[in-house]
Amino acid sequence: MEEENVKQPLLERKYHENCPGCKVDQAKELSEGKGVPVTNLFIIWMVVLCAALPISSLFPFLYFMVRDFNIAKTEADISSYAGYVGSAFMFGRCLTSVLWGIIADRYGRKPVIVIGIIVVVIFNTLFGLSTSFWMAVIMRFLLGSLNGLLGPVKAYATELFREEHQALGLSTVSAAWGIGLIIGPALGGYLAQPVEKYPHIFPKDSFWDKFPYFLPNFIISAVAFVVVIGCIWIPETLHNHKCRNESIDNAETLKNGGNVAGKDKIIQKKENLLLNWPLMSSVIVYCVFALHDIAYQEVFSIWAVSPQRLGGLNFTTDDVGNVLSISGLALIIYQLIIYPYVEKASGPIVIGRISGMISIPLLQSYPFIALLSGLALYIVLSVASILKNLLSVTINTGLFLLQNRAVEQHQRGAANGISMTGMSLFKSIGPATGGAM
Repeated sequence: MEEENVKQPLLERKYHENCPGCKVDQAKELSEGKGVPVTNLFIIWMVVLCAALPISSLFPFLYFMVRDFNIAKTEADISSYAGYVGSAFMFGRCLTSVLWGIIADRYGRKPVIVIGIIVVVIFNTLFGLSTSFWMAVIMRFLLGSLNGLLGPVKAYATELFREEHQALGLSTVSAAWGIGLIIGPALGGYLAQPVEKYPHIFPKDSFWDKFPYFLPNFIISAVAFVVVIGCIWIPETLHNHKCRNESIDNAETLKNGGNVAGKDKIIQKKENLLLNWPLMSSVIVYCVFALHDIAYQEVFSIWAVSPQRLGGLNFTTDDVGNVLSISGLALIIYQLIIYPYVEKASGPIVIGRISGMISIPLLQSYPFIALLSGLALYIVLSVASILKNLLSVTINTGLFLLQNRAVEQHQRGAANGISMTGMSLFKSIGPATGGAM
């Protein structure tokens, strides 16, 4: 009798009236066999893109921006100050990610997402208007600390899709994130200093000459403004009743032929997330690769535009934008078409291990790439950049899956907040150390 009581909730689907989370679950049940929900993919894509674009859009012009602040005593010191500006965003996010996760678990994913995008609109615009080093640092810090949507949006992506589409949903998060980290620098490279690059459109001694780094930030803020209006109509996935709804997910898993206690979906019933080893182990690995990623992103951009006498490639910001744009196109194709099949065939753990091992010799090859010149340099550097970004996103997507499958819905926001705190701490170290080097 007791055994029957244990098994019964796994197959029972009970929905509560006026509960937004139950409405989403009902919609998922009705969508069975109807294919991939493209609308939901688009929602996730645009929200994550708005969060990712401001993070790295400054890297191509940060060297020149700090130089124009006239705070560095020598040319070699510019990279150090640039590292402080770059790390301010991640340091701010490190301090508040858990708080935003808790708010998302208590009041819903949607409010945190909307607030986060509004913060992008305001503080990313103000960063483009920065006239001093400290103004730039403060704007980046506030942009990071008040924008807490990235953790909750991973929980949102998990809850918005059926079990068989969750890998695609989180793959979309990683794809949009990776594309944002690539398109952002491309926008920064193409649109910074428009008076020098496009004098026939932006005249000298105009507003654009006084604020040469405003245009890329304004474009990003304008996109975010459109998205925040669209977010008014996105659904809320958090249940507003005390009765837990794991039975719905478990029944769906069983119906799809899965095992509720499978090796990749181990839900811990403990309230203390820090004792949830499946969660914390994936968070630790995620933090290590986060440091690796942000250090690469900033060092790559600064290394590419630095003079050859300082060990750089002497690229223009347009050159950096070209390399990153090619990587972005390859990343879109891989994440939306290839990755879901790879994950289904091997699982997130195996493919993550393989990607991590391949990344080591790839990064070791960069000093030798710098010995090339001309067309050969562009081709080899573009191929290396494509491989680096594909491997990085493969690892991150697998870790996202493991983290969100390791906890129940009422803890997903906080769990992703812990993940974002650790990641942001490591990423705040990356630009600072990378710039100092």
